[in-house]
Amino acid sequence: MSTQSPNEAILRQHAEQEFAHEIEALKAVDEHPRPPNWTLSPWAVRTYLMGGTLSNGVEISPKYIGQARLMEIAISTLATDRALLLYGLPGTAKSWVSEHLAAAISGDSTLVVQGTAGIGEEALRYGWNYARLIADGPSRAALVPSPVMHALEHGALVRVEELTRVPADVQDSLITILSEKTLPVPELNTEVQARKGFNVIATANNRDKGVNELSSALKRRFNTVVLPVPATLEEETEIVEQRVERLGRALELPAEKPALQEIQRIVSVFRELRQGMTADGKTKLKTPSGTLSTAEAISVVNSGMALAAHFGDGQMRAGDVASGLLGAIVKDPVQDKVVWQEYLETVVKERSDWKDLYRACREVL
Repeated sequence: MSTQSPNEAILRQHAEQEFAHEIEALKAVDEHPRPPNWTLSPWAVRTYLMGGTLSNGVEISPKYIGQARLMEIAISTLATDRALLLYGLPGTAKSWVSEHLAAAISGDSTLVVQGTAGIGEEALRYGWNYARLIADGPSRAALVPSPVMHALEHGALVRVEELTRVPADVQDSLITILSEKTLPVPELNTEVQARKGFNVIATANNRDKGVNELSSALKRRFNTVVLPVPATLEEETEIVEQRVERLGRALELPAEKPALQEIQRIVSVFRELRQGMTADGKTKLKTPSGTLSTAEAISVVNSGMALAAHFGDGQMRAGDVASGLLGAIVKDPVQDKVVWQEYLETVVKERSDWKDLYRACREVL
């Protein structure tokens, strides 16, 4: 019989649960002004995101590794009447930042609308319990609130993921909510007005540009913060190392912590192919069709750790990550395979300390 607590048995806890001790520690020392209905002040939210050591000695782990100014702009936006749009390439931590902002500000990151091509207005407004509707007619008891309506009523943040995947007519239902801070319910001849603290965090990625462009009216309601890919090899390596360590603990992988050098090699491969040039700028490279995001690098390392743990000696080596690299890079079996082969022969093969990686990758190609 398992001796784990219910929370310990959950594969991935919500941010406000996993980092509850940090949020409580920040509350204890937070003497800065808080906007209405915020759990923490903007100063404390920034510290929660960027990390640091509090006056009481508690260490706050960084949730976002990058430009602090971007997080300050995002936090400041949510303290105003404008909504926030986090924009960037897939894998640039948009959803991750969105979740942690909601956790630190509202204490609840679970109010989420997942944008899809088939989403209807009810996902952003409200739906109906049709059994009650037929039995009793339109009433508040028959109404099924959306996460947006719940956030309006409770003065909380609501997250809208992949906004540009949402059809244009459904997107427009946000305009009244964001401009008037109210949600009309004409069937009941009433409306739900936003309590202080309500706001929207939306995400969208560059690769979806043109799928369902935001209208000018809707764009004006958002302040856009573009999240870039990590600026340096060291920065991206730190992100991968940190996330891999957390995921390894959650998955209870019996593998050794991967060597920093192995993570750096994987990140270097991703960065060079993504930029179309080697790190020293001497060799131009073809770029694959995929984005080669930091999130994919994390997956490659995790996959390698699982192979090493269950079918090796617990220490991740080149042979454990070769198939993961192939799967991440070769999305198009024709075009991307050529890109990967050329990179192996012109770059990997020529690096004296990468010979093991070259041999392992050639074996699975």
